[in-house]
Amino acid sequence: MPDNFTYTDERFADIQMLRYRVEGFETLTPRQRILVYYLSQAALAGRDILWDQNGRFNLRIRRMLETIYINYEGDRLSDDFRAFTTYLKRVWFSNGIHHHYSTDKLQPAFSLDFLRQALDQIGDIEGLEKPYDKFIDIIFNPEVMPKRVNQNEGEDLLLTSASNYYGPDVTQAEAEDFYTRQKACAGDPKRPVMYGMNSRLVKEDGQLRELVWRSKGLYGQAIDKIISWLQLAQSVAENDRQAQVISKLIEFYRTGDLSTFDAYTILWVNDTGGDVDFTNGFTEVYGDPLGLKASWEGFANFKDKVATARTEALATNAQWFEDHSPVDSRFKKTSTQGVTAKVIVAATLGGDLYPSSAIGINLPNSNWVRAEHGSKSVTIGNLTDAYNKAAHGNGFLEEFVIDKETLELINTYGDACDDLHTDLHECLGHGSGRLLEGIDPDALKAYGSCIEEARADLFALYYIADPKLLELGLVPDAEAYKSQYYTYLMNGLLTQLVRIEPGAVIEEAHMRNRAIIARWLLDHAHGQVDGGPSPIENSPTTPGPVDGGPSAVALLRRRGKTYVQINDYERLRLLIGQLLAEVQRIKSEGDYAAAARLVETYGVSIDATLHAEIRERYQALDLAPYKGFINPELLPIYDEAGNIVDVKVSYGESYDHQMLRYSHDYASLPLIND
Repeated sequence: MPDNFTYTDERFADIQMLRYRVEGFETLTPRQRILVYYLSQAALAGRDILWDQNGRFNLRIRRMLETIYINYEGDRLSDDFRAFTTYLKRVWFSNGIHHHYSTDKLQPAFSLDFLRQALDQIGDIEGLEKPYDKFIDIIFNPEVMPKRVNQNEGEDLLLTSASNYYGPDVTQAEAEDFYTRQKACAGDPKRPVMYGMNSRLVKEDGQLRELVWRSKGLYGQAIDKIISWLQLAQSVAENDRQAQVISKLIEFYRTGDLSTFDAYTILWVNDTGGDVDFTNGFTEVYGDPLGLKASWEGFANFKDKVATARTEALATNAQWFEDHSPVDSRFKKTSTQGVTAKVIVAATLGGDLYPSSAIGINLPNSNWVRAEHGSKSVTIGNLTDAYNKAAHGNGFLEEFVIDKETLELINTYGDACDDLHTDLHECLGHGSGRLLEGIDPDALKAYGSCIEEARADLFALYYIADPKLLELGLVPDAEAYKSQYYTYLMNGLLTQLVRIEPGAVIEEAHMRNRAIIARWLLDHAHGQVDGGPSPIENSPTTPGPVDGGPSAVALLRRRGKTYVQINDYERLRLLIGQLLAEVQRIKSEGDYAAAARLVETYGVSIDATLHAEIRERYQALDLAPYKGFINPELLPIYDEAGNIVDVKVSYGESYDHQMLRYSHDYASLPLIND
């Protein structure tokens, strides 16, 4: 590990790039390090798939922009070229031309004349046909492809979304009817495959048809490269079971058969004997406005054996948490199966986990596989460590936390409770509860992802305050959970608003989830949040009594600024339990109307006055609201015969060099001109 290692790196626009350490890599055996290397290469080989999923012009626009960046011979210190560079870095970060979080199209700050002049100077661009007017119009015209994922109720979510999961002329009604008919023909309705997960739905000669993502199918060139790296990984697998997992994944990539995918996930869930692990494939559905089709991601990691003791304590007691949940007994699992949890060290992030990454993962997503075979839950310890190191001392908490006592509470317990909340969310929250028999897993449609994240967060919030965690030695004392309650509500009610542009609404599933929970709690603690004026108490100290006593939580104004004030943590937990019970009911019964009502009431609209205040306060801190990661390089070491005998880690690569290298080394899909 270099002595000059720093977590923070380049900053541009609203983004701060971070680096993460691969702690413990040297403690693996050479064979394990080679396995991690091969899995890392497989995690990068599918990069182009995600770019194309995010928008059908992304790969061509990336080629055009990178060619200009490399070959431009004009004034590279000019305002236009600097703005162009920032735009390209944002496109890299978002894996396409739409913002990675808001999904709004990125707006260029360079001039149209500059782009035309640069293209004239460059001349021909390999793989692209002239003229380039189509791409110029896509970049500059605000009416063309304005949203990657549109979630606005009442609009056709497919025709108004730029993501490339459906043909450009396929309507929402047509797609929903197509998959409803598929499900009606299911072979085993109790064990349904995840219909539509790995295909693009298109219209050919007026008929709907799926283009399956597989070898010799759509994305076949990239998938074949993934397969080649997986075959090398299989040759150095830690044990026979791990080799079988990789073999079944290769079979799925070759056939595209969704029942084979289920068989692979069952094997993967039960592969717990080794230290090295991975995910690779079509995983999360946030990018599809209908929540069916999965974005591609890859990830190579290994176990943090010391930190894993924390998550193993939760997994061992999974049935206790299920039994003591405040939800209706009809929606509880009578037997939790195969719940495993660990803290891991990320070695390489790829696809939809790069450069912006989750800090926890719980898979598989199939409800029946989880119910019958269990799930794997991970907390990515070295990423949370990087986030925490970068955040310390930046002034954010001092600006938004209401008083010194609460700030001290957060400084004492915050990092540990953040990790514990992630553990509970991923390990137990997503794995808890059950659907009633006959309920379609996709019954909540566009609201499904948001409701599922709310369910897992509520589970974590409810149990982080439970004495059971003290009994298990996972919290130092009974006061620790209060730090998580405060920061969660502060985020959901106030500070996550810094990520949203003025005049916009909340659209991203995780942000909606946090808003729903925080605003519902505020409403039911004697407040009201409906998109109108915020219920803010105008008092220099504590809000006065409401209905005979103070609100459990309130928004309070001090010195002209808005803060969260929590007056009754115990009552707040009771309210969390009530909301958890209702959200689990919605999920278990597939109550679409109730899901829509909850999301649209609490999770969408924003008070403009409060929004402006929070953004102004945040901007004064000069912080970037989004963070992402530069991968370390895993460099193979060869013997005289050219065989890989070991792997070392290097941390020096710059952001632009890494992105250009990835575009060169992992370009796998043809640039289709249309």
